[in-house]
Amino acid sequence: MKARYILLFLLYFQAPFLQSQDKEFNAEETVWYFIRHAEKNRDNPEDNNPELNSKGKLRALNWAYFFREIPLGSIYSTNYHRTISTAQPVAEAKNLPIIIYSPDELNVKTFMEQNQEKTVLIVGHSNTTPKLVNAIMEKEIFKQMQDNDNSSLFIVKVLHGEKTVEHIFVGQ
Repeated sequence: MKARYILLFLLYFQAPFLQSQDKEFNAEETVWYFIRHAEKNRDNPEDNNPELNSKGKLRALNWAYFFREIPLGSIYSTNYHRTISTAQPVAEAKNLPIIIYSPDELNVKTFMEQNQEKTVLIVGHSNTTPKLVNAIMEKEIFKQMQDNDNSSLFIVKVLHGEKTVEHIFVGQ
Protein backbone atom coordinates (compact mmCIF):
# COMPACT_ATOMS: atom_id res chain seq x y z
CA MET A 1 0.00 0.00 0.00
CA LYS A 2 2.80 2.40 0.92
CA ALA A 3 4.62 1.66 -2.36
CA ARG A 4 1.43 2.47 -4.26
CA TYR A 5 1.17 5.90 -2.60
CA ILE A 6 4.81 6.61 -3.32
CA LEU A 7 4.38 5.67 -6.97
CA LEU A 8 1.21 7.78 -7.27
CA PHE A 9 3.02 10.59 -5.50
CA LEU A 10 5.91 10.50 -7.95
CA LEU A 11 3.64 10.23 -10.97
CA TYR A 12 1.37 13.05 -9.83
CA PHE A 13 4.01 15.66 -9.20
CA GLN A 14 6.48 16.80 -11.78
CA ALA A 15 10.25 16.74 -11.43
CA PRO A 16 10.81 20.48 -10.84
CA PHE A 17 8.62 20.31 -7.77
CA LEU A 18 10.54 17.33 -6.47
CA GLN A 19 13.68 19.42 -6.28
CA SER A 20 14.14 20.68 -2.74
CA GLN A 21 15.25 24.20 -2.09
CA ASP A 22 18.77 23.37 -0.91
CA LYS A 23 20.38 26.42 0.65
CA GLU A 24 22.29 27.62 3.63
CA PHE A 25 20.04 28.88 6.38
CA ASN A 26 21.05 32.01 8.22
CA ALA A 27 20.37 31.58 11.95
CA GLU A 28 19.45 35.27 12.19
CA GLU A 29 16.96 35.02 9.36
CA THR A 30 13.26 34.52 9.96
CA VAL A 31 11.47 32.45 7.32
CA TRP A 32 7.76 31.76 7.39
CA TYR A 33 6.18 29.43 4.83
CA PHE A 34 2.45 29.87 4.27
CA ILE A 35 0.37 27.30 2.41
CA ARG A 36 -3.29 26.61 1.96
CA HIS A 37 -4.65 23.19 2.85
CA ALA A 38 -4.50 20.52 0.16
CA GLU A 39 -7.51 19.49 -1.93
CA LYS A 40 -10.54 18.70 0.19
CA ASN A 41 -13.39 16.25 -0.30
CA ARG A 42 -16.27 18.15 -1.91
CA ASP A 43 -18.83 15.31 -1.95
CA ASN A 44 -21.00 16.97 0.70
CA PRO A 45 -21.38 20.76 0.24
CA GLU A 46 -22.97 20.93 3.71
CA ASP A 47 -19.79 19.61 5.38
CA ASN A 48 -17.86 22.56 6.87
CA ASN A 49 -15.01 20.36 8.01
CA PRO A 50 -14.23 17.86 5.24
CA GLU A 51 -11.24 15.55 5.06
CA LEU A 52 -8.72 15.67 2.22
CA ASN A 53 -9.54 13.80 -0.97
CA SER A 54 -7.01 11.41 -2.56
CA LYS A 55 -5.36 14.21 -4.54
CA GLY A 56 -5.08 16.25 -1.34
CA LYS A 57 -3.49 13.35 0.53
CA LEU A 58 -0.87 13.09 -2.21
CA ARG A 59 -0.25 16.83 -2.07
CA ALA A 60 0.20 16.64 1.71
CA LEU A 61 2.84 13.94 1.20
CA ASN A 62 4.49 16.13 -1.39
CA TRP A 63 4.66 19.04 1.05
CA ALA A 64 6.52 16.71 3.43
CA TYR A 65 8.95 15.96 0.62
CA PHE A 66 9.29 19.65 -0.23
CA PHE A 67 10.13 20.57 3.36
CA ARG A 68 12.38 17.55 3.97
CA GLU A 69 15.63 19.55 4.08
CA ILE A 70 14.20 22.77 5.44
CA PRO A 71 14.83 22.97 9.20
CA LEU A 72 11.39 23.89 10.50
CA GLY A 73 11.10 24.93 14.12
CA SER A 74 7.30 25.04 14.36
CA ILE A 75 4.22 24.05 12.40
CA TYR A 76 0.91 25.91 12.73
CA SER A 77 -2.49 24.85 11.45
CA THR A 78 -6.06 25.97 11.83
CA ASN A 79 -8.30 23.48 13.63
CA TYR A 80 -9.87 21.81 10.58
CA HIS A 81 -9.42 18.27 9.26
CA ARG A 82 -8.13 19.52 5.90
CA THR A 83 -5.46 21.82 7.36
CA ILE A 84 -4.30 19.41 10.04
CA SER A 85 -4.14 16.59 7.48
CA THR A 86 -2.07 18.82 5.19
CA ALA A 87 0.37 19.62 8.00
CA GLN A 88 0.50 16.09 9.47
CA PRO A 89 3.01 14.46 7.07
CA VAL A 90 5.39 17.39 7.52
CA ALA A 91 4.96 17.29 11.30
CA GLU A 92 5.59 13.55 11.41
CA ALA A 93 8.68 13.84 9.21
CA LYS A 94 10.05 16.65 11.40
CA ASN A 95 8.86 15.11 14.67
CA LEU A 96 7.11 18.37 15.55
CA PRO A 97 3.71 18.97 17.11
CA ILE A 98 1.10 20.91 15.18
CA ILE A 99 0.23 24.15 16.95
CA ILE A 100 -3.43 25.04 16.45
CA TYR A 101 -4.20 28.69 15.76
CA SER A 102 -7.30 30.69 14.97
CA PRO A 103 -6.79 33.25 12.18
CA ASP A 104 -9.51 35.45 13.68
CA GLU A 105 -7.84 35.51 17.10
CA LEU A 106 -4.20 35.56 16.01
CA ASN A 107 -2.28 38.61 17.18
CA VAL A 108 0.12 39.13 14.26
CA LYS A 109 2.58 41.18 16.31
CA THR A 110 2.77 38.49 19.00
CA PHE A 111 3.09 35.76 16.36
CA MET A 112 6.00 37.63 14.75
CA GLU A 113 7.74 38.15 18.10
CA GLN A 114 7.31 34.52 19.16
CA ASN A 115 8.63 33.24 15.83
CA GLN A 116 11.46 35.68 15.27
CA GLU A 117 14.59 34.02 13.84
CA LYS A 118 12.66 30.77 13.32
CA THR A 119 11.65 28.82 10.26
CA VAL A 120 7.94 28.06 10.47
CA LEU A 121 5.22 26.44 8.36
CA ILE A 122 1.70 27.91 8.63
CA VAL A 123 -1.22 26.03 7.04
CA GLY A 124 -4.41 27.97 6.45
CA HIS A 125 -7.17 28.63 3.95
CA SER A 126 -7.78 30.51 0.69
CA ASN A 127 -8.84 33.63 2.57
CA THR A 128 -6.73 33.44 5.74
CA THR A 129 -3.35 32.67 4.15
CA PRO A 130 -3.02 35.81 1.99
CA LYS A 131 -4.66 37.89 4.72
CA LEU A 132 -2.03 36.81 7.26
CA VAL A 133 0.82 37.40 4.78
CA ASN A 134 -0.57 40.89 4.08
CA ALA A 135 -0.80 41.63 7.81
CA ILE A 136 2.83 40.64 8.35
CA MET A 137 3.95 42.67 5.33
CA GLU A 138 1.80 45.58 6.56
CA LYS A 139 0.31 46.18 3.13
CA GLU A 140 -2.33 44.74 0.83
CA ILE A 141 -0.33 42.64 -1.63
CA PHE A 142 -2.32 39.45 -2.14
CA LYS A 143 -6.01 38.86 -2.73
CA GLN A 144 -7.98 35.81 -1.64
CA MET A 145 -6.73 32.69 -3.38
CA GLN A 146 -8.75 30.99 -6.10
CA ASP A 147 -10.81 28.07 -4.83
CA ASN A 148 -8.79 25.60 -6.91
CA ASP A 149 -5.41 26.98 -5.77
CA ASN A 150 -3.86 24.41 -3.46
CA SER A 151 -0.32 24.86 -4.73
CA SER A 152 0.57 28.41 -3.71
CA LEU A 153 3.49 28.92 -1.38
CA PHE A 154 4.12 32.28 0.22
CA ILE A 155 7.59 32.74 1.70
CA VAL A 156 8.06 35.67 4.06
CA LYS A 157 11.63 36.40 5.11
CA VAL A 158 12.86 38.87 7.68
CA LEU A 159 16.55 39.68 7.85
CA HIS A 160 17.89 42.63 9.82
CA GLY A 161 14.36 44.05 10.06
CA GLU A 162 13.83 43.98 6.27
CA LYS A 163 10.78 41.96 5.18
CA THR A 164 10.44 40.34 1.77
CA VAL A 165 7.76 38.06 0.36
CA GLU A 166 7.76 35.63 -2.53
CA HIS A 167 4.72 33.89 -3.99
CA ILE A 168 5.35 30.76 -6.01
CA PHE A 169 3.24 27.89 -7.31
CA VAL A 170 4.54 24.47 -6.33
CA GLY A 171 3.29 21.53 -8.35
CA GLN A 172 -0.10 21.52 -10.01
